[in-house]
Amino acid sequence: MLDTTVILCDNQDGIQLSENAMFHDRSKHIDIRYHFIQDMVQQGEIRLHHIGTDEQVVDILTKPLGKVMFLASENKLEWWRDPLMRVLYEMDIELWKL
Repeated sequence: MLDTTVILCDNQDGIQLSENAMFHDRSKHIDIRYHFIQDMVQQGEIRLHHIGTDEQVVDILTKPLGKVMFLASENKLEWWRDPLMRVLYEMDIELWKL
């Protein structure tokens, strides 16, 4: 048996909707994907955990960020620890210099 997958989420309303089916009457417009998440939460396959927006590292991939937030998110991702990613990154920098 696999462990429960924890998904970090900065949307408290989304977490409450997934945990409480009683909200369904007020949220019929929610996409079918919500129902899948709700089913997985009810079955214990996934658990949604709230984190603050300022801690949401993946924002670097989905939103335009200011320099400070971009650098903070980049450091938290630690993508540079992977040797292949580091080589690709350095190659890209070299290409920009041409």
